[in-house]
Amino acid sequence: MSPAHVIRALALSCHPIPSLAVTGISAGLAVLANLSVGRGVLVTAAVLTGQLSIGWSNDYLDAERDRAVRRSDKPLASGTIDPRVGGIAAVCALVATAALSVALGWPGGATALATVLVAWAYNLGLKATSVSFLPYAIAFGLAPAVVTLSASTPRWPPGWLLVACALLAIAAHLANALPDLREDVTNGISGLPHRIGATATALSAAVLLLTASAVILVGPANPPGALRWGLFAATVLMTGASARLAVRNPSSRMFFGAIILIAGLDLVSLVFSGIRL
Repeated sequence: MSPAHVIRALALSCHPIPSLAVTGISAGLAVLANLSVGRGVLVTAAVLTGQLSIGWSNDYLDAERDRAVRRSDKPLASGTIDPRVGGIAAVCALVATAALSVALGWPGGATALATVLVAWAYNLGLKATSVSFLPYAIAFGLAPAVVTLSASTPRWPPGWLLVACALLAIAAHLANALPDLREDVTNGISGLPHRIGATATALSAAVLLLTASAVILVGPANPPGALRWGLFAATVLMTGASARLAVRNPSSRMFFGAIILIAGLDLVSLVFSGIRL
């Protein structure tokens, strides 16, 4: 097997879209926190390697279950590469995250590493429990804190931003689980989305998503102007349309994609609010 073949398979196994989205949002938050270029790059690298470790460990641990339901889009399950390669990559990425977190120092590096370990706990079993949403809420909810606590003068971000990120993360968890509910039940997974059903999952995700965007709209001290109201209106329309599609066709992954796009719009709204974390 050629190195290019392995790299391509690993790239597809790391959950590239959410990994890049979380990394990009963290980079944007680093700019809003006025981190130096060096600290910003270090934070972004720690987040990226953490996301890679999470994605690879998820596919490695789920390889047998994905194979049982014939997930052809999962290289570790389809036999494209040996699952052990994904497992080794996950451990290497985790070690890199730990090293970068040490370089960030206390308390930012400790927070960065903690968010990754919480996500690993999800992969290792919490995903099959009624509190499957909790690792998402903690890991992504603390994303702004990873940035601000890594500043030369560590500080906590505004509480409303932590709440908004946690709500956004729970919505992402619900939307991400929605297309695979039937297969997950077959494999013995029974997280929160599986317990409340497809319709309640889609509607709950929509409510949480709108609430998160509303908090980001009104949270900053500066009153929202026309542009930020326009961005919020766009999130309302996108949420309504994608949630409706998810209710009618739970197997569609468009809702999760819409949430990533809405998270980007929320970040733009923050930028134009004039806030500095």
